[in-house]
Amino acid sequence: MSNQSAKKRERQEAKRRLRNRAAKSTMRTAIKKFNAAVAAGDKAEAEKAMALSCKLLDKVSGKGIIHRNTAARKKSRLAHAYNKMV
Repeated sequence: MSNQSAKKRERQEAKRRLRNRAAKSTMRTAIKKFNAAVAAGDKAEAEKAMALSCKLLDKVSGKGIIHRNTAARKKSRLAHAYNKMV
């Protein structure tokens, strides 16, 4: 069915998909920066990166891009890695 509403739905889904992909990518990059800081043993940088990562995880889970339990699990693992380093 290629009626008007179906076409509009496709356009909306395409926009949403791009927005969600960008948000996920940003979140993953922040987590990678945190992991790099932990590996380097840089406490100050790790603390900043952890705060940003947790903020982004809350943001994407709030928008339904990732499940809230997934966000909670990732945040828990970040905290565990940080505490282990400190």
